[in-house]
Amino acid sequence: MTDMAGTPEGTETKDVVVVASKIKNYIKANAGMNTSAAVMDILSEKVRQLCNQAIENAKRDGRKTVMDRDFMPEGN
Repeated sequence: MTDMAGTPEGTETKDVVVVASKIKNYIKANAGMNTSAAVMDILSEKVRQLCNQAIENAKRDGRKTVMDRDFMPEGN
C-alpha cells in the first residue's frame, strides 16, 4: 500500500528539506568555510526531528496548526 505521495506505507522519504545554497552561503559568509554536501542530509534529519516534536506538541494541545511555540523547549 502507498500513501498519497506514492511512498510505500511504513517508509519515510529522506528528501533534503533545507536550501543547500542558503546553508552554504551562510557558512561561507560567517566562517569563510566550504560545506560538504553530506551536511544537507544531517541538517535535514535534524529539521525533521524538530518538526516531528513540534507536531506532537501541537497535537497534545489539540491544535491542527503547528506554531512557533511548538518548537520551543519544554518549560519556555
